[in-house]
Amino acid sequence: MSALTIQALLASAASRIALAIDSDTARLDAELLLCELLERERTYLFTWPEKQLDDATVAGFEDLLARRLAGEPVAHILGYREFWSLSLKVNNSTLIPRPDTEVLVETALQLPLPEAARVLDLGTGTGAIALALASEQPTWQVTALDSSAGAVALAESNRQLCELPNVRVLQSDWFAGLAATDRYELIVSNPPYIDPLDPHLRQGDVRFEPLSALIAKEEGLADIRLIIDSARDFLCASPRHPGGGWLMLEHGYDQAEAVRELMRGAGYQQRRTVRDYGGQNRVTLGCFDALGDLKRDEA
Repeated sequence: MSALTIQALLASAASRIALAIDSDTARLDAELLLCELLERERTYLFTWPEKQLDDATVAGFEDLLARRLAGEPVAHILGYREFWSLSLKVNNSTLIPRPDTEVLVETALQLPLPEAARVLDLGTGTGAIALALASEQPTWQVTALDSSAGAVALAESNRQLCELPNVRVLQSDWFAGLAATDRYELIVSNPPYIDPLDPHLRQGDVRFEPLSALIAKEEGLADIRLIIDSARDFLCASPRHPGGGWLMLEHGYDQAEAVRELMRGAGYQQRRTVRDYGGQNRVTLGCFDALGDLKRDEA
């Protein structure tokens, strides 16, 4: 095997990835795999593009590349994914955290919540959203729920890795595991929202992710509808917390109007949708004030 430079190896690998799986991140994929093998940061690749790699390194890279060429997500090959400012373990028991979900985190951090806000993350998966919020707001008390035992174990492992004592991770089918008296100033979720008939389910990285975390009945809106209806019973409603509590949901790019309408029908106020980094509608939020509804009913 003839010696290859970093530059030549990456160029060849990126071309092969793009051809095999039509990836729009082919070059980045190749760089991340090589960085993992070399135990270096990406800046090293840019600083030493003409560095020649020995046969053992090239062979090791080919082993990793073969997995990517077969369609396996880079995050699964590496065993981790960067999200917000955190490095999180990932596996095939949960969704891989997407950059656009950071929009939900950004929006949540801008809400007028109390200093010791109680936050609930439904369907936490890796724990990405809960851990990102807790890392930015150490006085918040964040509860992360997931129905999957594998996801709960992974999220708890990430919680310990990130050393965030203000997060607790519990197994629960949506709200089922909560006490009837539990209340939160903010409930967030990135629930399943893909129509089971969507052809994209047979393409790209999602082929390696659990369908239960991806698909929902009613054209992808079944779980969103359930959360919108049920969250009202767990959002703050007391004289100590005037104005009620917020619900924030990630959803498909074409579901914003439907989600806002579901929130309107359920009595949520201040409804709005936030676009992701690609300009697509991605997160919708609203505020539910049970006391406010009661006062309007009594008027």
